[in-house]
Amino acid sequence: MERTTCCVVGGGPAGMVLGLLLARAGVAVTVLEKHGDFLRDFRGDTVHPSTLRLLDDLGLADRFAALPQRHVHSVQLPIGRDGELFTVGEIGSLPGKYNYVAMVPQWDLLDLLADEAQREPTFQLRMNTEVTSFLMERGRVTGVRYRDRASGSAGELRATLTVACDGRGSLARALPELGLREFPCPMDVWWFRLPRQESDPQGLVGNAGERFLTAMIDRGDYWQCAALIPKGSDATCRAGGLDRFLASFTEATPWMRLGTRLGPEESGRGPRPRSWDEVKLLDVRMDRLRRWHRPGLLCIGDAAHAMSPVFGIGINLAVQDAVAAARHLVRPLREGTVGLADVRAVQRRRWPTAAATQRLQRIAHARVIAPLLEGRSPAAGGEPLRLAVLLTRAPWLKRAPAYFLAYGAGRERPPAESLRRSG
Repeated sequence: MERTTCCVVGGGPAGMVLGLLLARAGVAVTVLEKHGDFLRDFRGDTVHPSTLRLLDDLGLADRFAALPQRHVHSVQLPIGRDGELFTVGEIGSLPGKYNYVAMVPQWDLLDLLADEAQREPTFQLRMNTEVTSFLMERGRVTGVRYRDRASGSAGELRATLTVACDGRGSLARALPELGLREFPCPMDVWWFRLPRQESDPQGLVGNAGERFLTAMIDRGDYWQCAALIPKGSDATCRAGGLDRFLASFTEATPWMRLGTRLGPEESGRGPRPRSWDEVKLLDVRMDRLRRWHRPGLLCIGDAAHAMSPVFGIGINLAVQDAVAAARHLVRPLREGTVGLADVRAVQRRRWPTAAATQRLQRIAHARVIAPLLEGRSPAAGGEPLRLAVLLTRAPWLKRAPAYFLAYGAGRERPPAESLRRSG
């Protein structure tokens, strides 16, 4: 019978950070990842200052800095009817070494974390391993059943504690006693790429079009774009044709001069979408478990609280969940005394941050995003416009949204046992 101390389900940012922190502290940990690699396009590629400081604490700053990346120091939004761009989040104004958001493909970050964790003798990463169900004994989760997707073979892995880090599709969410609470979302998201020129604005740029909004992420030679469309309207919007959407995008983003960079002379060059196959749909959900735990099981990250893409901080909240979980669980896992009180402590620590962030996202949904997707002008509501202008005219106020984007509601500290410098 296979056995480990901590079974981590899911090899995303939360799962890999938790596995690394626990292994460095001497806990036997096995991470099960259902895919054969980390290569998934259009994932959140933002690494915020909170995560950058964690990597520094772990002695990984130099290795991370060597990865290809783009630094974002500001967030810009169109204010008023003329679409003029204003900076509403000046991350570069924050004190400290890491006053930027690093845009790094998520697979590069995960490869770095996996490589570092596998230097630890108590760490094991098993790819192509899909968890199919939980093992239960007398009401306690005692491990998982899994299927090897490469060979088709099945097996069981027993664990003192199982941590679900497998996102909003987590098996744990089917457990009725955890009580999933869902919140309405007014939008879905299209992900796509557009060419970028050196004369374009830098950083994160938002735009408003006819019944859609965009968030454009500066990736150096291209823009990674997220277009927010009304919830459930994917098929209807696609029926209108890709050319029609790009024309609407041109109207909303006149500074791009899309006609010059997307015309026939650009044929075959650059990452311009040529068909709807290159525009990926994200079904946006926002929800939260009432309980993140039961005996032998803990949920963190999107498995516990699926976030809206608003503010782009879901990944970094998940990483901070992992840091808090490691700090609370290292000692009881090592001593074999982990119990319900220990996993409850993780939820008590992280629930307020998740709930507060989702509350702000719901306000943004109701007061900004939903009206714009219904075809009303950004200026029509008045309140968002006044707030944005206030932020741009009072430099000291710019630090408030900048700090929230950088650190969320607060920063978690990793366990001291995990801070030894890597070899």
